[in-house]
Amino acid sequence: MAFLRGLCDSVVKKTLRDLDAARWRVALTLTAAMVFLYFGFILLVAYGRELLAIQVVPGLTLAILLGALVIVASWVLTWIYVRWAAAHYDPGIKALDRESSP
Repeated sequence: MAFLRGLCDSVVKKTLRDLDAARWRVALTLTAAMVFLYFGFILLVAYGRELLAIQVVPGLTLAILLGALVIVASWVLTWIYVRWAAAHYDPGIKALDRESSP
C-alpha cells in the first residue's frame, strides 16, 4: 500500500510541476507582451513626439489613441490569462485535488 501511495504522490507532484510550468510560461509570455507594449509607447512618447502629435480626428491625437489602446491591451491580456486559467489551470488543480484526496 505504501508503494502505491508513493507512486501516486510522485505522479501528483509531476503533474503539479507541469501545471506550474505551464502557468509560468503563460504568465511570462503575457507579461512580456505588456512590457513590450508599455515601453514601446513610452519610447514613442520620448522619441516620436511628431508622430504622436498627428491628429486622428479633431480633438484626438495619435498619442491619446495609443495610450488608450495600451490600457485596453492590458485588459485584454488579463482576460486571456483568466480564460486560460479557467480552462486549463483550475481544472488541473481540481483533478489533482480529487486524486490526492483519500
